[in-house]
Amino acid sequence: MPTRLSIMSFAHLHADFYATAIGALADVELAGVWDDNAQRGEEAAAKYGTQFFATPEELFAPENEIRGTIVTSANIDHKRNVLAACEAGVDILCEKPISTNVEDARAMIDACEQAGVQLMISFPCRYTPAFSQLLEAVRNDELGEIVAIKGTNRGQNPRGWFNDPSLSGGGSVIDHTVHVVDLMRVLLGQEVVKVFAEIDTVFDPDLPCDDAGILSMNFEGGCVATLDASWSRPDNYPIWGDVTMELVGTKGNASVDLFVEHVDAWRAADSTFLWESYGHDANAGLIADFARCVETGAPVPITGYDGLKAMEVALGAYRAADLNDPVGLPLP
Repeated sequence: MPTRLSIMSFAHLHADFYATAIGALADVELAGVWDDNAQRGEEAAAKYGTQFFATPEELFAPENEIRGTIVTSANIDHKRNVLAACEAGVDILCEKPISTNVEDARAMIDACEQAGVQLMISFPCRYTPAFSQLLEAVRNDELGEIVAIKGTNRGQNPRGWFNDPSLSGGGSVIDHTVHVVDLMRVLLGQEVVKVFAEIDTVFDPDLPCDDAGILSMNFEGGCVATLDASWSRPDNYPIWGDVTMELVGTKGNASVDLFVEHVDAWRAADSTFLWESYGHDANAGLIADFARCVETGAPVPITGYDGLKAMEVALGAYRAADLNDPVGLPLP
């Protein structure tokens, strides 16, 4: 019998990537969809050849045999949806950021631990070949001690609820910080202990949220890092995919572009730009790993704690920008 997965909400654009990835896996089935926007949920269910359920309770009814679910709602709804799946005893892959505040993140982690269900956070950048090769080089001590990292995560503004801080928890900084901070944590095996940031609304002055942020971070082992977490690209650029890092080590330096597998194309006829990806699909790797953990009971490789620590840096950055002063981590 195939491993039966479900998706809770198609509010997030990544839901389509994940549904496609499920459909490409042998012995894995998208067995149901729930969405608090019934029209959106029904359209998604029809598109991917599955059933729409009107409530989470109906989705997780025993006869449906749902074993894992993917939460791709607006950030503010992550806690509600994770707790519903947790109560049903279903393993969970939650879109990043884990939540919009530390209290909710801790409540989600604690509830899943108490219920004996797994909570995995969606950080697909870990599944890119470029990052895997960089991580191997760092662990083999080819670069020596890492003393500095310069990172970027830039793209176009995804619009919609992403621009409403009451639903998203912020703007580009909460959206784009967590991916790269997670990678830095994995590379160093350390936590950020101090963050400073300059955050503003630069590229679209009418936005009710930030679209530009530069973070400076201190890790507990002494490494210093910077990150450009912005929606600074034009509308004909991908919403995301500009994840780069430059590392300075005591034995050598390295640079990495996680989404280098693409072709840039400019069309003279209408002056448009196309970004055509090829090669490895990080989303597919993420979903395959989650399905494996659901099926076998193996521990998930990206935990709720990982999600909490990455989110703390973004929240600390907002606080530092407000105070115009570095903020110590972890947050209280």
